[in-house]
Amino acid sequence: MIDYEYAIGLLPTVTMNLSTTLWMTLGGLVLSLSLGLVLALLKITRPFHLHHFADLYISFFRGSPLLVQLFIFYYGLPQLIPAMAELPAIVAVIIGLGLHFAAYMSESMRAAIIGVHSGQMEAALSVGMTRAQGMRRIIIPQAARVAFPGLMNNAIDLLKSTSLAFTLGVVEIMARAQMEAASSFRFFESYLTVALIYWAVVVACTWFQKWAEKQLNRAYV
Repeated sequence: MIDYEYAIGLLPTVTMNLSTTLWMTLGGLVLSLSLGLVLALLKITRPFHLHHFADLYISFFRGSPLLVQLFIFYYGLPQLIPAMAELPAIVAVIIGLGLHFAAYMSESMRAAIIGVHSGQMEAALSVGMTRAQGMRRIIIPQAARVAFPGLMNNAIDLLKSTSLAFTLGVVEIMARAQMEAASSFRFFESYLTVALIYWAVVVACTWFQKWAEKQLNRAYV
């Protein structure tokens, strides 16, 4: 039988570590958005043939599992770079998430930037802007509106992927639920509780996405 009282009583215990999950999500999101934009611009502008590096990067991080990448980054690289042995596990998770999801976000950004009509850049150049200024002031703001839904989906996937952090010893909500399940043998209740917490956070993100899309589309209605 399902012990509903145990599941409800477990909520405060598990949510104590929710801040760790959210901090990892925020850190990974900032890194992935920044690196993703760089990769997208490298593929579009192709300076010094660096688009080949971007292609290789995206191919590797999209072509191998996130868990394997985390293990390589946290357990494998310290063998080659001893200084990385001092890296805290939570920092390793944030960097690993950022590197992984940058590969996906870069493709969303690239498609959105390419989708902006070429006449927009021509107009920017005609009023004396450089290509860099035109990209920063004209192209990217318009592309952001198109890319936003896809980037939000990537952000939600990133949030759920923080559940892998427990494999590196980070105590977040998944790790807390697993510890409670191991001590009480109430596996169903423990994992259902953590699933509902993730669900609630994702629902909040979805509401934010709908609100933000309305704000971004106001000028186009």
